[in-house]
Amino acid sequence: MTSVPALTRRFTELFGKKPRVYRAPGRVNLIGEHTDYNDGFVMPAAIGLHCWVAVAPRSDRRLLLHSGNIGQSVSFDLDDPELAPSGQWTDYVVGTARALEQSGIKLRGADLLIQGEIPFGSGLSSSAAIEVATGMALLENAGGRPDLTELAVVCRRAENEFVGARVGIMDQFISAHGRAGHALMLDCRSLEFRLLAIPAGVALVVCNTGVKHSIAGGEYNARRAQCEQGVRLLSSVLPGIRALRDVPTDQLEAHKELLPGLIYRRCRHVVTENARVEAAGTALRSGNLSRFGELMAASHRSLRDDYEVSCRELDIMVEIANRQPGVIGARMTGGGFGGCTVSLVRADQADGFRENVAVEYETSTGIRPELYVLTAADGVHEVDALDQDRGSL
Repeated sequence: MTSVPALTRRFTELFGKKPRVYRAPGRVNLIGEHTDYNDGFVMPAAIGLHCWVAVAPRSDRRLLLHSGNIGQSVSFDLDDPELAPSGQWTDYVVGTARALEQSGIKLRGADLLIQGEIPFGSGLSSSAAIEVATGMALLENAGGRPDLTELAVVCRRAENEFVGARVGIMDQFISAHGRAGHALMLDCRSLEFRLLAIPAGVALVVCNTGVKHSIAGGEYNARRAQCEQGVRLLSSVLPGIRALRDVPTDQLEAHKELLPGLIYRRCRHVVTENARVEAAGTALRSGNLSRFGELMAASHRSLRDDYEVSCRELDIMVEIANRQPGVIGARMTGGGFGGCTVSLVRADQADGFRENVAVEYETSTGIRPELYVLTAADGVHEVDALDQDRGSL
């Protein structure tokens, strides 16, 4: 795990000065997948795996970035009008800086050391964490104090417009607004949210299948285009709808003949998933964990069959998880096509769950998985050695 003293020492070795240190968490989504870019509902939780950023100001307008993970240093001029995406990790930083400046904030140059703990391509939002951590660092380096919702919106814009992934607001929002011990139920249209306490004695177990995905690629954007096509077709009989969020389940079924089969299935997933998120919020508030688990299972089936973003390894991981003692519910989480599953597990049985799932999954697939027993963590914040344990594993 990264520590403030180690990061500070390394930064001083690289840049000859002492930094301020920030970190932003990754996230796991308990339920509500591919609903965010349809103006729907989601229920993520921030997790104790972070992107760390150490920062100190420069006297010019350059950003000098160093990745502690790969040992690479890159320099950019904030005044360079030709800055363009490179397809590398630096796009998340440069895109965030550009989006901040386009929102009217004049940044200072900065030296930045970036260290990530979140497995890349795992579906745990390493990209949002680097955007939110660097966004907070750059804002405060320039003397500002960011509004967390505005920060999330700017970071999403960076990923949409500079990186090229048409993600919704969920990942950046939970990385900014996460609260230890809580999930967050978010209305992705209004950005209103409610914190929901995760009951004591329940652990979040994230199981990384070892199959990487890249959501900047075609399949993710294709799903979004299919949803938009569904809205266009349904608007002929449901005037005024802006997104699938506005389509009730009964109206979708009443007008399904307007939709090609594939588009209908994509829409059915989103419409029913929104209903599942609202039902899951009710279940969590009332302590009905059995019902919450049923909704997680239904969500996975819908993602597998209607939205077709699961894969063999994700399905195997969920099947194995559901056989284990202490499991409350399990499903794929993240964009899909690989990445992770999330399971709610009785905390006193989480270690056995982790051991059993790891053995059975490797036997079934030949892949050794990574499993994390986590609790919900706080969102982005400046951190020092005295409060480093906030939200940690």
